[in-house]
Amino acid sequence: MQAGEIETRAFGAEHLDGAVHLSREAGWPHRAEDWQVARHLSQGVVAVDDTGKVVGTALMTPYGKDCATINMVIVDASLRGRGVGRRLMDEALSLGGERPLRLIATADGLPLYEKLGFREIGRVFQHQGTVGALAAPARTEAATAADLSEITTMDQNAFGADRSSLMAKLAEIGEFAVIRRDGRIAGFACIRNFGRGEVVGPVVATSLDDAKALVAHFMSSRVGAFLRLDTGNAELGAWLSEHSLAHVGGGVAMARPATAAPTISTFTTFALANQALG
Repeated sequence: MQAGEIETRAFGAEHLDGAVHLSREAGWPHRAEDWQVARHLSQGVVAVDDTGKVVGTALMTPYGKDCATINMVIVDASLRGRGVGRRLMDEALSLGGERPLRLIATADGLPLYEKLGFREIGRVFQHQGTVGALAAPARTEAATAADLSEITTMDQNAFGADRSSLMAKLAEIGEFAVIRRDGRIAGFACIRNFGRGEVVGPVVATSLDDAKALVAHFMSSRVGAFLRLDTGNAELGAWLSEHSLAHVGGGVAMARPATAAPTISTFTTFALANQALG
């Protein structure tokens, strides 16, 4: 099949089953529910062949006017190297408009993203596994609905963009834990169903010790369960490896334009919502 026989279309609900099949063929863990969350937060494009089969996907997830992530970029293995990925990316970039863009690149996608002006700004380490015994931390607690506004502001401070739509969705489908000091939230983490089990993220805190405590809050109640966490912090990654969540891969964090200087913030994002959403 030639790339010229492929059409690109707006990603609609009718393409979900095809997208799930495509991601499974690529070895990705995403369930239909995970795709639905991504599509709810995003605009997207699909590539279809002359039978209507979905053979490529790309999403653009906007966070207000501040920035957007490009994600879920997949091309059917039989069509790779034929320009389909470039066409999908061009359309996803167009959807992003003038926003600064971020993505997590695999080794296969890295050359294309570099050609499109993305530059490396860091690394992401994927950790996952079956949770072993871990003591529950004393200083964490379950968040309440009243905490969402403060959590959203804290996330914006750490991430550098207004992700209120993402935080609202995570509150709907997951649960938050927080650390409080002097009556204010000093850190938070979220857990939700994803892929083979659950994913912990985002995790936002002022220190590595608080980030560990927030992750341990969920791990301690899920002994024997399968958890995943994506982090750009090597020290947190080392701690995860010591506590049953092995390093199994990751990717290259990229931005367009590349960030000239780090944003000064009281809070740090120690774990991503996942690699697609940042």
